[in-house]
This record gives sequence, C-alpha cells and structure tokens, in this order.
Amino acid sequence: MKFKIIIVIALVLLVTVSCKQKKGQGEKQIQKTAEYELVDLGSGILVEQFDSIVKDENKYNRNNKVFKVGNVFEYAFKHITVDGKTKYYKIDEDKIWDFVEEVDQDSTTITSVKISVQDENAMARHIPDYNQTNLKYLIDKNIGYSTSGAIENEANIWIHPPRDRYFEILELNPFPYIKLPAKIGDSWTWNLRIGDGWSDHRWKVWEGQIENNYEYKITDKRNISTEFGKLKCLVVESNAKSRIGETKLTSYFHNKYGFVKLEYTNIDGSKTILELVNFKTKDDK
Repeated sequence: MKFKIIIVIALVLLVTVSCKQKKGQGEKQIQKTAEYELVDLGSGILVEQFDSIVKDENKYNRNNKVFKVGNVFEYAFKHITVDGKTKYYKIDEDKIWDFVEEVDQDSTTITSVKISVQDENAMARHIPDYNQTNLKYLIDKNIGYSTSGAIENEANIWIHPPRDRYFEILELNPFPYIKLPAKIGDSWTWNLRIGDGWSDHRWKVWEGQIENNYEYKITDKRNISTEFGKLKCLVVESNAKSRIGETKLTSYFHNKYGFVKLEYTNIDGSKTILELVNFKTKDDK
C-alpha cells in the first residue's frame, strides 16, 4: 500500500500546494522569461508556470543543468544504527524488506539505488498539472521501480529522495534542496504535512498527520573526496521539526553532479548515508 502512496499521492507534493501552507502565502510571481514565469505556490519552492498553449512534454526539463533527461545517478548507501553498527537490507520472496547486518551481506543485499531522469512528463497523463521533472528510482531490477519528481530552474533545485521500503525512513527528513544562485550564509524554509502511512515500528510510530517545519542554511564550501575526484561542494545544513521529533540532513551540492553526498540523521537517531558512486548521461554507453 505504501508503494502505491509513493506513486499516486506523494507525487503531487507540490502540485497540491506542497502540503497546504499557511493562509496568506498565496501564489507570487517572481521572475518572467519569454517562455515561463517562476511562481511561488506558497511553499517557497519556485516552479515554472507556462502559458496553457505550451504543450511541450519536456517543458519542465529543458532548462535543467543537473537533472537532464537521460542522466542516471547511482548512490551507494548504508544505514548506521544508534550504537554504530552498519546495516543494509534485503527483500524476501513476499517483497517484504528487513535489515541485513554488514557481515551477512550476499548477492541479494540492497546496497545502492539508481535515480534516472525520464524523458517527457508521463505523470501529467495522470495528473494534468504535474509540474516536475520525472525521476525513476530503481533499487532492485527484480521488483520494479517507483516514480517521483524534481524541480530545477534558475531559482532552486529540489528533489524527492528515494522512499521505497527501507528508504521510507527518509520521508521524515529534510529533502535535498538548494536555493540559487547559492552562496554561504543563505538560508530558507518550507514545510510539509506527512501522514501516518509513513510510520514504521523500526523507527517511529505515530497516529494522524504531522507537520514538518524545515530550515536550511548554506554553511560552507568544501573539497569532497568522491568517485569523480575532489569536488568543490556547497554544504547545506538542514533540519526538520515536528511533534514527533527532529531529523537532519547535511547535503553536499556540486554544480555538475548535484547532491553528491547526503548525510541523514533519522527520527530514531540512526543515520542514512548516500554517496554518489556512478554518473551517466544519455550519451554514455
């Protein structure tokens, strides 16, 4: 059921006013170009708004610098418990997942996730006003994939994290998000309502909706060791607070590769680390 929620409901995150912001924060035009205007739908996240006569299915993709159609980002991940143990996970024959100790890894253990940028806007066939670049999340070739979105333009880059099975834990954390043009000292906020369908006894159980209030700040620029050599990245520190607790995310952003490292502190005090280990464009064989 949660898998369906990811595809059918969570995909309309920003289309439905990014989870019902406060009254008085209505639509606001920020900037206008020959093709579109950037508007704030009340969330602080700016999205392109085109004239209704524009039918181009790639209209939300054409100005992307990071999430270009055909790009594939592969992240290695690990889960670190409160007592410092590294874990991964696997999926059984009934498609139920559970943690795997580091020493018990085998060929079925999930240790990475791929995010690929899709051509056109397939989600608009189900949600006519869908205003995001379509992303496909592939964890295991034998169990299919999920679809969600990213928003990228000259004002900001914002993406849904992976949120299938184990990665549902990330729904409670700040999403990867940076305001542009970016400089050290910049800060911003947004918020999101989250239902109890995302609760899990392995990290936190609650009833009813919560409201996550997010704060972001660019705190530094550092050279980060990666699979692509040393990369100079902006460091974005963020936190999310609600009635059930607090989560955090430190993200490392590079102009070409996007979010090359994501360090999450989860609602139960555990950590999830994702590091970009492979990157391909549509022209790569």
